[in-house]
Amino acid sequence: MSIDEKISRIIKNTLEVVTIDELKNLLSSSSKVKGYIGFEPSGLVHIGWLIWMFKVKDLIDSGIEFYVLEATWHAYINDKLGGDLELIRKAARYTRGVMDAIGIDVSRIKFVDAEDLVSDKEYWSILVKVAKNTTLARVKRSLTIMGRAASEAETDFSKLVYPLMQVTDIFYLDLDVALGGMDQRRAHMLARDVAEKLGFKKPVAIHTPILTGLQGSEKKLATANVEVDEVYVEVKMSKSKPETCIFIHDSPEEITSKIMKAYCPPRSSFLNPILEINKYLLFAQNGFVLHIDRPQQYGGSIDIYSYEELERRYLAGEIHPFDLKKATADSLIKLINPIRNRILSNQEMRGLLEDLSKASITR
Repeated sequence: MSIDEKISRIIKNTLEVVTIDELKNLLSSSSKVKGYIGFEPSGLVHIGWLIWMFKVKDLIDSGIEFYVLEATWHAYINDKLGGDLELIRKAARYTRGVMDAIGIDVSRIKFVDAEDLVSDKEYWSILVKVAKNTTLARVKRSLTIMGRAASEAETDFSKLVYPLMQVTDIFYLDLDVALGGMDQRRAHMLARDVAEKLGFKKPVAIHTPILTGLQGSEKKLATANVEVDEVYVEVKMSKSKPETCIFIHDSPEEITSKIMKAYCPPRSSFLNPILEINKYLLFAQNGFVLHIDRPQQYGGSIDIYSYEELERRYLAGEIHPFDLKKATADSLIKLINPIRNRILSNQEMRGLLEDLSKASITR
């Protein structure tokens, strides 16, 4: 694979790369390029996570040595799963199993447990140096990376440690590339700013899209004075709001029901979760064609061969929201079913799914 082919594969289905020139220089060098993503083991996995998981596969296939940080202590600080570290560890194992189920060769990934990092005094030495080179205001603004408002640090000081830990993770692991959703931008930019002051590598930041929750939030955000990354926190699909998301273990009937009830305004692509599912998941598949089956009186069945065509025709009013939802549900089921079947056919994964499902109901 040529450098240009690698770049094209890496930037596909991303919102931002800071910067592409730096990434190209890394891939052109003779040194091994080290990349990572950190995730909070916070419970069940929904389809929004598939976006970054598929991007992990792209990075691995492009020759990048890849690390996945199972951010157990970060999840504890962020009050996930009621702060129950045993459940958080189970969520980490479950997420690793999901990555295997979607076809990632997990043997090519170096999984890192945050508990190993925090046990090393060098980790805390770096964290203190990072803290010395940033401001309280900057750290508070970065709390959006954990889906928190700056005011929450007033009652729980540990929240302020979280952004510093995320920057420290990158430096401690000596990484070249940091992958994350667009909601992680502030932490990555802080890492890039502080790196030069402390003599660490300045990481290339790759940011993937965040799926909008199924209920949509257009009216809420129309009058809200929020910055871009705060928008993602406000509208994103979240497992803590089950009605807004589709889990990868959902049955075909559940997927259809959720999709048909979802927010999908006619002639609008703004925070439209149904169009986003098509753009970032369905049409991300090689050779994907969206088949819209409808009666002849409404134009007859049509096949859509690209997301650009779909959006153009939807905005023009040529495709009704009902028809788009039905086609999207059918295609999403075809994508999810093999993953779901692999999970349910694995005894350990079934047990973890059961435990995490119970925890989601009771917490």
